Amino acid sequence: MAQRNVLFSSPLASFFWAATTGTVLLVFCGLYLIQYDPAGFTAVKIGTAAYIAAVIVIGLHLTRSYTHGALGWCNIVTLGRLVIVGILLIALLAGLSPSWYTFGLAAVALALDGVDGWLARKQGLASDFGARFDVEVDAAFALILAVFAALNGVAGAYVILLGVPYYLFGLGKMVAPWLDQPLPEKFSRKAVCVFQIAALIALQVPLLAGGRIELVAGAVTVALLWSFGRDTLWLWKKAQ
Repeated sequence: MAQRNVLFSSPLASFFWAATTGTVLLVFCGLYLIQYDPAGFTAVKIGTAAYIAAVIVIGLHLTRSYTHGALGWCNIVTLGRLVIVGILLIALLAGLSPSWYTFGLAAVALALDGVDGWLARKQGLASDFGARFDVEVDAAFALILAVFAALNGVAGAYVILLGVPYYLFGLGKMVAPWLDQPLPEKFSRKAVCVFQIAALIALQVPLLAGGRIELVAGAVTVALLWSFGRDTLWLWKKAQ
């Protein structure tokens, strides 16, 4: 049952071909974004290089920790979301302003968040690799949207805080090893993440430029502090 509706029998082969297709889409969309302006070619090159580097790292983790015999559409969807993140990175590096195009791309990425998990459960291909892959894409997605909003003056510079909690938590694990423990599943944690991404996507709407949703951004900041603070406290108590 778990082997149906997958691209190839080999997870690495599936990942390779999907990643290659993603590279082509990334370059094409990137060139469209910059309107084939030579001044923006550097942004396309850097964004594509960053995507390829991420794909290499993910591929290495796949070969080391993925235990299923097929990659499944779940991980293909997550890879597709990574392609969108790469396109948004190109827009950021090219110095573009928020537009309906970037908003639409971000909205598609958000809509696909959760689809990968549903597909993994449906196909019987749920894995720690897939869960980690999804979280890493979410984190990069949030960071790029936050920097995008800050640099374009859509909200105050503090909006960058909406994109860094995951990375700050990762740094914290290096300083305090007791933070590096598995956390219990919490619906509220996922809800805060969706709230975070949704608010960052709203900041990409051209009509909302100029700081008109500062209160929403502030509310998300508070929600993130609460969520990460609660998890940190739980881990600290567990370590005692």
